This record gives sequence, structure tokens and C-alpha cells, in this order.
Amino acid sequence: KQWYQPRVAITAGQIVVVGSQSTGKSSVLENIAKQNFLPRGMGIVTRRPLVLQMIKAPCKKVIRGSNHDSWAEKVQNPTKLSVPDQSFETWAQFLHRGDMIYTNMDSIQKEIIDDTNKKCGSNKGISDDPIHLKLYSTKIPSLTLVDLPGLTKIPVGDQPRDIDQRIEKLVRSYIVKENSIILAVSAGNVDIANSDSLKLAREVDPTGSRTIAVI
Repeated sequence: KQWYQPRVAITAGQIVVVGSQSTGKSSVLENIAKQNFLPRGMGIVTRRPLVLQMIKAPCKKVIRGSNHDSWAEKVQNPTKLSVPDQSFETWAQFLHRGDMIYTNMDSIQKEIIDDTNKKCGSNKGISDDPIHLKLYSTKIPSLTLVDLPGLTKIPVGDQPRDIDQRIEKLVRSYIVKENSIILAVSAGNVDIANSDSLKLAREVDPTGSRTIAVI
């Protein structure tokens, strides 16, 4: 038999979270994931795309030995070097960290911050190089979510003068895809008619068939 091989790559759908800085984009994503693991702060906090692949696990994960983030904490205390088998309802893995398993949400947040600073510097710079994170849990649906840098107008720190155009170009590259659902987040104290996220969503999705507004 000859198998039909499509010439166009078929990609799974994803939910892209879009909004201005400090409108609560990351909080919306965390509510969907049912975990608090994203960096917090004032101004631009999300400085690289975060591609979060949520995977519903059929059962708890039994982790043997020292190949998870709790081991690093125990190394600081020689009396706790013996790591027993443990089972977890929620765990995560970063693509750039190989087989390392994260079971502590604070450790996940720290790794996001550290890898962002490594790529972007520590003075508000941004990058279009994504962080890939897989989150497994018995309590979540299987979804792919993308958290992006917030839309902004004024450059700060090491950001270039055209930071607004660069971020908009980055956001547009994700939401223009037909398989993307746009989660347009707007602050409750802003007139919805002036929402930057909805304005951008309308440009790539004029009918609103794949746009969901969140206030």
C-alpha cells in the first residue's frame, strides 16, 4: 500500500493568551492550569513566549531516585540524602532541561526566571525564543496554551525604541495561525472599545470565530 503523505504540516490547536502588560494574562493561564507557577511582578514580566503543553495524566507519577527538583534541596542537607520513592499528582518537564522532573511550583517559576534572564538579560529585554514546558496532572485537561509578552507602548530598561512593534509582531505570529484560539485579556477598568488585545485579535480574526474576550 502507498500511504498518503500531506504536503502541508498539520499542527494541533493552541490557546494563545494576549493582552497588555499587567492585565492578568498569566493569572488567566494559571487558572486554566490550576497551578501557580508563573513569575509575578510589575511591568513586563513575561519576556519570552511560554508554550505550555498541559497533559492529563491517567494516574499519579511515581518518581524513583534523585531525578527531580526536590533532590537539589535535599543535597543542601546531608542528613536527607536518601530520597524515597514518591508519587505526585502534578509534575512538569522543561524541554531545555531534558529528563529533569519538577514537582515544586516554586522551582518551575525559578527555572522560567533563570532561563529568561539567560536568554534576555536581567534588564527587561525580550526574546522570541520560546520556553517549552510540559505540565502533567490528573486534574487538568489536555491543552496547549501560549503565554506571550504583554503589549506595551513605552520602552524600559534594555528594550529597543520599537519595542511596541516587536512585541506586536511576535504576538501576531502566534495568533495569525488558523489553529489558534485567541484569549484576549482586557483590564476591567479599561473601555473595551480601547482594548489593545481585542483590536489586534480583530485584525487577524475579523469574524471573531476564534476569539474569546476575558475581562
